[in-house]
Amino acid sequence: MSAVDYQIDGQTYEGWFVKPAGSSSLPVVVIAHAWGGLSANEKQKAQIVADEFGYAAFAIDVYGKGKRGTTQAENEGLMYPLVGNRAELQKRLAGGLAAAKAQPGVDASKTAAIGFCFGGLCVLDMARAGQDVLGVASFHGLFRPAENIPAPKIKAKVLIEHGWNDPMAKPDDVLAIAREFAGADWQLHAHGKAVHSFTTLEANAPEAGSAYDADADRRSFAYLKTFLAELLG
Repeated sequence: MSAVDYQIDGQTYEGWFVKPAGSSSLPVVVIAHAWGGLSANEKQKAQIVADEFGYAAFAIDVYGKGKRGTTQAENEGLMYPLVGNRAELQKRLAGGLAAAKAQPGVDASKTAAIGFCFGGLCVLDMARAGQDVLGVASFHGLFRPAENIPAPKIKAKVLIEHGWNDPMAKPDDVLAIAREFAGADWQLHAHGKAVHSFTTLEANAPEAGSAYDADADRRSFAYLKTFLAELLG
């Protein structure tokens, strides 16, 4: 495992690469981070992908090296400019995807992407923008459509793992994304007791609708394992 610097438009970004020992020509799973930036949570998910699923994993960075949030205000200051400028976000996602495909021992023809919270929106945008991934999986993601792609033609397969009580993606938002992705190969699993951040171990703000849920975490990753096996072999 190692930190990996890469460049987009002259700016440095810092990803995180993990690969099972002694393996080569492996599929790679790109991991998109939550609103605070690339953190221990995404690194933990990358380790699961490598250790339990047997794929390489590359956690991307869409904020820039050293740009991380530690408070709600800082996180919002990092995330909202990109939520409001989806073309820029998609460019940074494409740069992270290219960096993942360039890592040693990776089979660039077999790539998928997963994301958490804001990262869920990111991987859905990778599908909306037609980026070169076989499939994407969004965990407790944001569903806001991309204004620069009003009628996306989704080619990637899509998995959405959703907490039904998530205040950031309400039932009407679920119906809206189902309409937006009509015609695509998509599936959605709604976890009845779960709220936002249900796979994030340190999430513990139930009053704000954000909390870890061990059952939803375990079940959603079981669905992910099956989904990735279908995509990547």
